[in-house]
Amino acid sequence: MINRTLIRIKVIQMAYSYFLASRDRHQAEDELQKSLDKAYELYISILVLMIDLTRLQERNIEKGKEKFLPTEEDLNPNTRFIDNKLVHAIQEDADLQAYLKDNPVSWLDLDMDSDVFMRLMLDKILHSDAYAEYMQAEESDMAKDCELWRTLLKQIIIPDDDFAEFLEAKSMYWNDDLSIMSTFVFKTINRFESGVEQPIRPKYKDEEDELFGGQLFNYTINEKVENDAYIDDFVRRSDWDVERVAFMDRVIMDVAVSEIRNFPLIPTRVTLNEYIDLAKYYSTPKSGQFVNGILNNVIKYLKKEGIIQKD
Repeated sequence: MINRTLIRIKVIQMAYSYFLASRDRHQAEDELQKSLDKAYELYISILVLMIDLTRLQERNIEKGKEKFLPTEEDLNPNTRFIDNKLVHAIQEDADLQAYLKDNPVSWLDLDMDSDVFMRLMLDKILHSDAYAEYMQAEESDMAKDCELWRTLLKQIIIPDDDFAEFLEAKSMYWNDDLSIMSTFVFKTINRFESGVEQPIRPKYKDEEDELFGGQLFNYTINEKVENDAYIDDFVRRSDWDVERVAFMDRVIMDVAVSEIRNFPLIPTRVTLNEYIDLAKYYSTPKSGQFVNGILNNVIKYLKKEGIIQKD
């Protein structure tokens, strides 16, 4: 669930902070783990948001029936939205229930701000074309129920400014993680639609992935002097001033070289492609090409010297 790409991003962010501010190492390790935990919590929270928005609409329907002068629509409401099969499957999922037992997550009845946000978000859903088309359809099934929530998340919830603001208020980590975690939410909806076992993914695929982040961070800290020497050598050979290397580029290459040196089962091409993409996204427009050139030369040198033996 928390894949290695996300772990690499978190390690780069933490290494950047550690090298820049000379932070306490144990504190940085704890912060790295907390950041990964919060990323998974965001994934779960988006799934719970679907449940809680459904619950809120169910409350509205019940209140409508209790009006002093209820309308025909109040007394005989269209319950397709609150009967959504996907939402009920998520709510009843044993893995979700187990997580929530130890890590309670809720969007309802927290405080005035959350109540306002939830009413606002539900109102946007109820006035959307996707909701209108769904409610007017002659029949529904799991596929249509899944498609509704894919559309609501893509078109209304995830790009919404109020949603982004509320996420920022709930956790300093969540806005940065939203894009990746949203992808996993959509994959989870697809898994529910396909009827696979355990559609909600665990935090980590296996113990190896669970340990990967902490190990990579520590290797990066321990090997910085050696890694910088490799990097600086090839920066100079490329006729580039070492002092002009962007700090983020250096951190990305430090982490990459540590991964290349210490994880023999990860092919060098996989590592190289990952960090080139991360350099393009997190550093300067030219960083991808620069990082590619330097890391390729470092890899060739490490192979020639017998420091690494892998493809």
